Amino acid sequence: MHKEILEQPDAMRNTFQREQENMDRIASKVAQMDNIFLVGCGSSLSTCYSVKSALEMVHEINLEVLTGYEFYYHKKISKQPSVVILSSQSGETADTLAALRKANDKDLLTVVITNEAESSMAQEADEVIITQGGRETAIIATKTYVTQMQILYYLLFRSQKTAETQQVVDDLYKLPDIMEKVIATSEEANKKLAFQYKDDDIFYCVGSGPNYGLAYKLAMTMFMEGSLKHACPLYSGEFRHGLIERVEQGVPVLSLDANFPGDELTQKTCKFCANIGAENLIFQLEDYAQINPLLSPFILVIPLEWFIYYLAHYTGEDPGSTRHIGKVRFE
Repeated sequence: MHKEILEQPDAMRNTFQREQENMDRIASKVAQMDNIFLVGCGSSLSTCYSVKSALEMVHEINLEVLTGYEFYYHKKISKQPSVVILSSQSGETADTLAALRKANDKDLLTVVITNEAESSMAQEADEVIITQGGRETAIIATKTYVTQMQILYYLLFRSQKTAETQQVVDDLYKLPDIMEKVIATSEEANKKLAFQYKDDDIFYCVGSGPNYGLAYKLAMTMFMEGSLKHACPLYSGEFRHGLIERVEQGVPVLSLDANFPGDELTQKTCKFCANIGAENLIFQLEDYAQINPLLSPFILVIPLEWFIYYLAHYTGEDPGSTRHIGKVRFE
């Protein structure tokens, strides 16, 4: 995982270099669609959440995010013209593959984003975009995460031609250089933070807008799969509708803040947690980079990756291995 964190900027550069023309062509097709479905599972689902929130903050669009089997059982997916964009690191995720086949049966335009050119999904989709991340060894899929999100942001923002969406597209090209600096400067602080919290077993992850998608990834695939810690993701606005009754002194609450409108509630959450003695772990975009806030998941994921990497290290866990995924049959 340590090596894969360092390789993320080049993975994005290589994806632009090798897939730029392909993405432009597919973005032109997406622009002609009235309905867009984004489908993924786990880390791939989190990228869908982020790009949906980001685009809807600047543009009105019919855009729906579904897990693989939610899409498979959806009763309103025959709307035309529609495109289904499906993300899967392996291209073999059973849920997402089932959704792809359902979309093909309904004669919808299908676009697959995957790291494996020879996978089933790559072979069966109408259009394919290959993330140029090389082989992934860490279960939390560091390079796949940023390159999948890069492609989704590019396709969707490129397909909607406004000044605001074009600014995001332009800033996407700046990300690899910015990310390199964040990788180099954020390791040590988060190594120390991991040592401080290595004995804690449950973490709450809070975010708004595009950062809810990152909070989801953080809890579902980084904490629970990468470091084997219990974790729960939460929209900032939902804190007072449940977690406010459960959070208590000494419990770590990790908040993501990019100064979105919804982050007024993120900040209220942090203030409440401080007042009752809960442990506030606050990751603010402005502490790491000056970039369009809609792109904050690309930046904030880096200090979080260092935190999770060292958290696993200090507790003797291997973020590249699994206990049950792919080993114990799930029926």
